[in-house]
Amino acid sequence: MNDHSPAPLTLMAVHAHPDDECLGTGGVLARYAAEGVRTALVTATLGEEGEIHDPDLTEEEARPRLAEIRKEELRRATEILQVGAQEFLGYRDSGMAGTPANENPASFNKADREEATERLVRLIRRHRPQVLATYNADGGYGHPDHIQCHKITYRAFDAAGDPARYPDAGPAWQPLKLYATAWSRDHWQALRAELERRGIPWIFEDEDTAAAEGKGEERAEAQQALAAAANSEDAAHEPGAAEPERERRDADEEWGTPDDAITTFVPVGAHWRQPREALRQHRTQFEPDTRFLSLPDDLAAMMGTTEFFILLRSRVATTRPEDDLFAGVLERAAVVEAGVAAAASSAG
Repeated sequence: MNDHSPAPLTLMAVHAHPDDECLGTGGVLARYAAEGVRTALVTATLGEEGEIHDPDLTEEEARPRLAEIRKEELRRATEILQVGAQEFLGYRDSGMAGTPANENPASFNKADREEATERLVRLIRRHRPQVLATYNADGGYGHPDHIQCHKITYRAFDAAGDPARYPDAGPAWQPLKLYATAWSRDHWQALRAELERRGIPWIFEDEDTAAAEGKGEERAEAQQALAAAANSEDAAHEPGAAEPERERRDADEEWGTPDDAITTFVPVGAHWRQPREALRQHRTQFEPDTRFLSLPDDLAAMMGTTEFFILLRSRVATTRPEDDLFAGVLERAAVVEAGVAAAASSAG
Protein backbone atom coordinates (compact mmCIF):
# COMPACT_ATOMS: atom_id res chain seq x y z
CA MET A 1 0.00 0.00 0.00
CA ASN A 2 0.98 3.62 -0.45
CA ASP A 3 1.95 5.62 2.57
CA HIS A 4 -0.50 8.48 3.13
CA SER A 5 1.83 11.45 2.98
CA PRO A 6 0.87 13.97 0.28
CA ALA A 7 2.32 13.17 -3.12
CA PRO A 8 2.34 15.64 -6.02
CA LEU A 9 1.05 14.46 -9.36
CA THR A 10 3.90 12.67 -11.11
CA LEU A 11 4.30 11.10 -14.55
CA MET A 12 7.08 8.59 -15.16
CA ALA A 13 8.00 7.52 -18.70
CA VAL A 14 10.11 4.38 -19.16
CA HIS A 15 12.04 4.29 -22.45
CA ALA A 16 14.71 2.14 -24.03
CA HIS A 17 17.21 4.58 -25.59
CA PRO A 18 18.05 8.27 -25.73
CA ASP A 19 15.69 9.88 -28.30
CA ASP A 20 12.76 7.52 -27.55
CA GLU A 21 11.46 10.00 -24.99
CA CYS A 22 10.66 12.44 -27.79
CA LEU A 23 8.52 9.99 -29.73
CA GLY A 24 5.11 9.31 -28.24
CA THR A 25 5.67 10.96 -24.87
CA GLY A 26 7.56 14.18 -25.66
CA GLY A 27 4.37 16.21 -25.84
CA VAL A 28 2.88 14.95 -22.60
CA LEU A 29 6.18 15.36 -20.75
CA ALA A 30 6.33 18.98 -21.87
CA ARG A 31 2.65 19.71 -21.33
CA TYR A 32 2.38 18.24 -17.85
CA ALA A 33 5.64 19.84 -16.74
CA ALA A 34 4.25 23.21 -17.83
CA GLU A 35 1.14 22.51 -15.74
CA GLY A 36 3.18 21.85 -12.62
CA VAL A 37 3.13 18.04 -12.74
CA ARG A 38 6.40 16.37 -11.77
CA THR A 39 7.95 14.35 -14.59
CA ALA A 40 10.56 11.62 -14.45
CA LEU A 41 12.22 9.84 -17.35
CA VAL A 42 13.80 6.40 -16.99
CA THR A 43 16.14 5.42 -19.84
CA ALA A 44 17.15 1.78 -19.88
CA THR A 45 20.30 2.04 -22.04
CA LEU A 46 22.59 4.67 -23.54
CA GLY A 47 22.05 3.54 -27.12
CA GLU A 48 25.56 2.20 -27.72
CA GLU A 49 24.38 0.31 -30.83
CA GLY A 50 22.82 3.36 -32.47
CA GLU A 51 23.80 4.81 -35.82
CA ILE A 52 25.94 7.91 -36.27
CA HIS A 53 24.40 10.46 -38.63
CA ASP A 54 25.88 13.63 -37.14
CA PRO A 55 27.86 15.22 -40.01
CA ASP A 56 30.33 16.64 -37.48
CA LEU A 57 31.35 13.16 -36.28
CA THR A 58 33.18 10.24 -37.83
CA GLU A 59 32.35 6.59 -37.17
CA GLU A 60 35.92 5.76 -36.16
CA GLU A 61 36.22 8.55 -33.61
CA ALA A 62 32.66 8.61 -32.25
CA ARG A 63 31.79 4.91 -32.00
CA PRO A 64 33.93 4.17 -28.91
CA ARG A 65 32.31 7.05 -27.01
CA LEU A 66 28.80 6.89 -28.46
CA ALA A 67 27.23 6.26 -25.06
CA GLU A 68 28.79 9.46 -23.72
CA ILE A 69 27.68 11.42 -26.80
CA ARG A 70 24.11 10.17 -26.62
CA LYS A 71 23.89 10.86 -22.91
CA GLU A 72 24.75 14.50 -23.61
CA GLU A 73 22.20 14.60 -26.44
CA LEU A 74 19.64 13.27 -23.98
CA ARG A 75 20.53 15.95 -21.45
CA ARG A 76 19.87 18.68 -24.00
CA ALA A 77 16.63 17.05 -25.12
CA THR A 78 15.22 16.63 -21.61
CA GLU A 79 16.06 20.23 -20.86
CA ILE A 80 13.82 21.28 -23.75
CA LEU A 81 11.07 18.92 -22.56
CA GLN A 82 11.46 20.26 -19.00
CA VAL A 83 11.86 16.75 -17.60
CA GLY A 84 12.17 17.03 -13.85
CA ALA A 85 14.30 13.95 -13.16
CA GLN A 86 16.43 11.75 -15.40
CA GLU A 87 17.20 8.20 -14.26
CA PHE A 88 19.02 5.30 -15.92
CA LEU A 89 18.52 1.56 -15.50
CA GLY A 90 22.17 0.99 -16.37
CA TYR A 91 22.01 -1.62 -19.13
CA ARG A 92 23.71 -1.78 -22.50
CA ASP A 93 21.86 -1.27 -25.78
CA SER A 94 20.81 -4.66 -27.20
CA GLY A 95 20.78 -3.55 -30.81
CA MET A 96 18.18 -4.53 -33.38
CA ALA A 97 16.61 -7.99 -33.18
CA GLY A 98 18.82 -10.75 -34.52
CA THR A 99 22.12 -8.88 -34.17
CA PRO A 100 25.12 -10.11 -32.11
CA ALA A 101 24.55 -7.30 -29.59
CA ASN A 102 21.42 -9.18 -28.42
CA GLU A 103 23.70 -11.75 -26.80
CA ASN A 104 25.94 -9.32 -24.93
CA PRO A 105 25.60 -10.28 -21.25
CA ALA A 106 25.52 -6.58 -20.31
CA SER A 107 22.62 -5.89 -22.68
CA PHE A 108 19.11 -5.09 -21.52
CA ASN A 109 17.95 -8.06 -23.57
CA LYS A 110 19.98 -10.37 -21.32
CA ALA A 111 19.09 -8.66 -18.05
CA ASP A 112 17.98 -10.80 -15.14
CA ARG A 113 14.26 -10.13 -14.92
CA GLU A 114 14.12 -9.87 -11.13
CA GLU A 115 17.13 -7.56 -10.97
CA ALA A 116 15.81 -5.27 -13.70
CA THR A 117 12.37 -5.13 -12.05
CA GLU A 118 13.95 -4.22 -8.73
CA ARG A 119 15.93 -1.40 -10.35
CA LEU A 120 12.75 0.09 -11.75
CA VAL A 121 10.78 -0.51 -8.55
CA ARG A 122 13.43 1.43 -6.65
CA LEU A 123 12.93 4.39 -8.99
CA ILE A 124 9.14 4.19 -8.80
CA ARG A 125 9.28 4.22 -5.02
CA ARG A 126 11.70 7.15 -5.10
CA HIS A 127 9.64 9.34 -7.43
CA ARG A 128 6.16 8.04 -6.52
CA PRO A 129 4.40 8.45 -9.88
CA GLN A 130 0.68 7.94 -10.16
CA VAL A 131 1.08 7.31 -13.89
CA LEU A 132 3.58 5.11 -15.74
CA ALA A 133 4.01 5.10 -19.53
CA THR A 134 6.06 2.72 -21.67
CA TYR A 135 5.56 0.56 -24.80
CA ASN A 136 3.06 -2.13 -25.73
CA ALA A 137 3.89 -5.85 -25.62
CA ASP A 138 5.52 -5.77 -29.07
CA GLY A 139 7.63 -2.76 -28.22
CA GLY A 140 6.08 -0.80 -31.10
CA TYR A 141 8.25 -2.40 -33.77
CA GLY A 142 9.92 -5.43 -32.24
CA HIS A 143 13.10 -3.92 -30.79
CA PRO A 144 14.33 -6.16 -27.94
CA ASP A 145 14.92 -3.22 -25.60
CA HIS A 146 11.43 -1.83 -26.19
CA ILE A 147 9.90 -5.24 -25.52
CA GLN A 148 11.98 -5.56 -22.37
CA CYS A 149 10.84 -2.11 -21.18
CA HIS A 150 7.24 -3.27 -21.49
CA LYS A 151 7.87 -6.50 -19.58
CA ILE A 152 9.80 -4.84 -16.76
CA THR A 153 7.39 -1.92 -16.37
CA TYR A 154 4.38 -4.23 -16.36
CA ARG A 155 5.95 -6.29 -13.57
CA ALA A 156 7.06 -3.23 -11.62
CA PHE A 157 3.58 -1.69 -11.66
CA ASP A 158 2.35 -4.18 -9.06
CA ALA A 159 5.67 -4.99 -7.40
CA ALA A 160 6.29 -1.36 -6.41
CA GLY A 161 3.12 -1.36 -4.31
CA ASP A 162 3.84 -4.65 -2.54
CA PRO A 163 5.92 -4.12 0.63
CA ALA A 164 6.91 -7.79 0.55
CA ARG A 165 8.60 -7.36 -2.84
CA TYR A 166 12.08 -5.83 -2.86
CA PRO A 167 11.92 -4.54 0.74
CA ASP A 168 15.35 -2.93 0.37
CA ALA A 169 14.14 -0.77 -2.55
CA GLY A 170 12.33 1.78 -0.37
CA PRO A 171 8.82 2.21 1.04
CA ALA A 172 6.09 0.69 -1.14
CA TRP A 173 4.36 2.96 -3.61
CA GLN A 174 1.50 1.84 -5.87
CA PRO A 175 1.13 3.63 -9.23
CA LEU A 176 -2.48 3.99 -10.28
CA LYS A 177 -2.30 3.79 -14.08
CA LEU A 178 -0.06 2.10 -16.64
CA TYR A 179 -0.10 3.16 -20.29
CA ALA A 180 1.45 2.01 -23.53
CA THR A 181 2.26 4.56 -26.21
CA ALA A 182 0.43 4.18 -29.51
CA TRP A 183 0.50 5.65 -33.01
CA SER A 184 -2.83 6.55 -34.56
CA ARG A 185 -3.28 4.79 -37.89
CA ASP A 186 -5.90 7.37 -38.87
CA HIS A 187 -3.46 10.22 -38.31
CA TRP A 188 -0.70 8.53 -40.32
CA GLN A 189 -3.09 7.87 -43.19
CA ALA A 190 -4.22 11.50 -43.14
CA LEU A 191 -0.60 12.68 -43.19
CA ARG A 192 0.28 10.40 -46.10
CA ALA A 193 -2.73 11.60 -48.09
CA GLU A 194 -1.81 15.23 -47.51
CA LEU A 195 1.82 14.64 -48.48
CA GLU A 196 0.68 13.01 -51.70
CA ARG A 197 -1.68 15.90 -52.39
CA ARG A 198 1.19 18.38 -52.03
CA GLY A 199 3.67 16.25 -53.95
CA ILE A 200 5.91 15.77 -50.92
CA PRO A 201 7.68 12.39 -50.65
CA TRP A 202 6.52 10.04 -47.91
CA ILE A 203 8.78 10.43 -44.89
CA PHE A 204 9.66 6.70 -44.90
CA GLU A 205 9.96 6.33 -48.65
CA ASP A 206 13.59 5.17 -48.57
CA GLU A 207 12.75 2.48 -46.03
CA ASP A 208 9.79 1.31 -48.10
CA THR A 209 11.97 1.08 -51.19
CA ALA A 210 14.62 -0.93 -49.36
CA ALA A 211 11.99 -3.37 -48.13
CA ALA A 212 10.57 -3.77 -51.63
CA GLU A 213 14.05 -4.62 -52.91
CA GLY A 214 14.48 -7.32 -50.29
CA LYS A 215 16.81 -5.32 -48.07
CA GLY A 216 14.56 -5.30 -45.03
CA GLU A 217 16.41 -8.00 -43.06
CA GLU A 218 16.29 -6.03 -39.83
CA ARG A 219 12.54 -5.67 -40.22
CA ALA A 220 12.14 -9.42 -40.69
CA GLU A 221 14.17 -10.06 -37.55
CA ALA A 222 12.03 -7.55 -35.70
CA GLN A 223 8.89 -9.37 -36.79
CA GLN A 224 10.24 -12.62 -35.38
CA ALA A 225 11.00 -10.91 -32.08
CA LEU A 226 7.54 -9.38 -32.09
CA ALA A 227 5.88 -12.77 -32.56
CA ALA A 228 8.01 -14.30 -29.81
CA ALA A 229 7.09 -11.48 -27.45
CA ALA A 230 3.40 -11.85 -28.19
CA ASN A 231 3.55 -15.55 -27.38
CA SER A 232 5.76 -15.27 -24.32
CA GLU A 233 4.61 -16.30 -20.87
CA ASP A 234 4.92 -12.72 -19.62
CA ALA A 235 2.84 -11.24 -22.43
CA ALA A 236 0.08 -13.84 -22.41
CA HIS A 237 -1.98 -12.15 -19.69
CA GLU A 238 -1.42 -8.57 -20.80
CA PRO A 239 -4.08 -6.41 -22.49
CA GLY A 240 -3.30 -6.00 -26.15
CA ALA A 241 -0.71 -8.77 -26.18
CA ALA A 242 -2.89 -10.98 -28.35
CA GLU A 243 -2.89 -8.45 -31.18
CA PRO A 244 0.76 -7.62 -31.93
CA GLU A 245 -0.01 -6.69 -35.53
CA ARG A 246 -1.65 -3.49 -34.36
CA GLU A 247 1.77 -1.88 -33.97
CA ARG A 248 3.49 -3.74 -36.82
CA ARG A 249 4.45 -2.09 -40.05
CA ASP A 250 5.67 -3.85 -43.17
CA ALA A 251 5.37 -3.44 -46.91
CA ASP A 252 2.02 -5.23 -47.07
CA GLU A 253 -0.02 -3.61 -44.32
CA GLU A 254 -0.75 -0.28 -42.68
CA TRP A 255 1.22 0.81 -39.66
CA GLY A 256 -0.21 2.06 -36.40
CA THR A 257 -3.16 1.40 -34.13
CA PRO A 258 -6.79 1.86 -35.23
CA ASP A 259 -8.39 4.68 -33.28
CA ASP A 260 -11.04 2.37 -31.87
CA ALA A 261 -8.27 0.47 -30.05
CA ILE A 262 -6.76 3.64 -28.55
CA THR A 263 -8.11 4.51 -25.12
CA THR A 264 -6.48 7.87 -24.49
CA PHE A 265 -6.07 10.90 -26.77
CA VAL A 266 -4.06 13.59 -24.98
CA PRO A 267 -3.99 17.07 -26.53
CA VAL A 268 -0.64 18.77 -26.02
CA GLY A 269 -1.42 22.07 -27.76
CA ALA A 270 1.54 24.25 -28.63
CA HIS A 271 3.85 21.88 -26.75
CA TRP A 272 4.13 19.77 -29.94
CA ARG A 273 7.07 21.98 -30.92
CA GLN A 274 9.17 20.92 -27.95
CA PRO A 275 9.50 17.23 -28.88
CA ARG A 276 10.51 18.19 -32.43
CA GLU A 277 13.19 20.53 -31.12
CA ALA A 278 14.25 17.94 -28.54
CA LEU A 279 14.56 15.33 -31.28
CA ARG A 280 16.93 17.65 -33.15
CA GLN A 281 19.32 17.35 -30.21
CA HIS A 282 19.78 13.66 -30.99
CA ARG A 283 22.08 14.49 -33.89
CA THR A 284 23.70 11.07 -33.99
CA GLN A 285 20.34 9.46 -34.77
CA PHE A 286 18.69 12.02 -37.05
CA GLU A 287 20.31 13.84 -39.93
CA PRO A 288 19.61 17.59 -39.84
CA ASP A 289 17.60 17.40 -43.07
CA THR A 290 15.73 14.17 -42.33
CA ARG A 291 12.23 14.24 -43.79
CA PHE A 292 10.66 13.51 -40.44
CA LEU A 293 12.09 16.72 -38.98
CA SER A 294 11.60 18.78 -42.13
CA LEU A 295 7.82 18.59 -42.42
CA PRO A 296 6.06 21.93 -42.85
CA ASP A 297 4.84 23.24 -39.51
CA ASP A 298 1.17 22.59 -40.25
CA LEU A 299 1.85 18.94 -41.07
CA ALA A 300 4.12 18.50 -38.07
CA ALA A 301 1.35 19.98 -35.95
CA MET A 302 -1.13 17.54 -37.50
CA MET A 303 0.97 14.70 -36.12
CA GLY A 304 2.16 16.28 -32.89
CA THR A 305 -0.73 18.11 -31.22
CA THR A 306 -2.21 14.88 -29.88
CA GLU A 307 -0.39 11.93 -28.32
CA PHE A 308 -1.99 8.51 -28.12
CA PHE A 309 -1.99 5.84 -25.45
CA ILE A 310 -3.54 2.52 -24.54
CA LEU A 311 -4.51 2.08 -20.89
CA LEU A 312 -3.07 -1.29 -19.85
CA ARG A 313 -3.74 -1.23 -16.11
CA SER A 314 -5.76 1.05 -13.86
CA ARG A 315 -6.56 1.11 -10.17
CA VAL A 316 -8.95 4.03 -10.62
CA ALA A 317 -12.28 4.31 -12.39
CA THR A 318 -12.16 6.25 -15.64
CA THR A 319 -14.37 6.81 -18.66
CA ARG A 320 -13.03 5.98 -22.13
CA PRO A 321 -11.95 7.56 -24.34
CA GLU A 322 -9.81 9.67 -22.03
CA ASP A 323 -8.13 12.98 -22.79
CA ASP A 324 -5.89 13.08 -19.71
CA LEU A 325 -3.38 10.55 -18.38
CA PHE A 326 -4.43 11.57 -14.88
CA ALA A 327 -8.15 11.00 -15.46
CA GLY A 328 -9.56 9.44 -12.29
CA VAL A 329 -6.38 10.01 -10.30
CA LEU A 330 -7.49 13.22 -8.60
CA GLU A 331 -10.76 11.62 -7.55
CA ARG A 332 -8.86 8.69 -6.03
CA ALA A 333 -6.50 11.06 -4.21
CA ALA A 334 -9.45 12.95 -2.72
CA VAL A 335 -10.98 9.71 -1.41
CA VAL A 336 -7.68 8.63 0.15
CA GLU A 337 -7.20 12.02 1.81
CA ALA A 338 -10.75 11.96 3.17
CA GLY A 339 -10.22 8.48 4.58
CA VAL A 340 -6.95 9.49 6.24
CA ALA A 341 -8.58 12.57 7.75
CA ALA A 342 -11.50 10.50 9.08
CA ALA A 343 -9.14 7.94 10.61
CA ALA A 344 -7.13 10.70 12.27
CA SER A 345 -10.30 12.27 13.66
CA SER A 346 -11.52 8.96 15.10
CA ALA A 347 -8.12 8.31 16.67
CA GLY A 348 -8.23 11.72 18.33
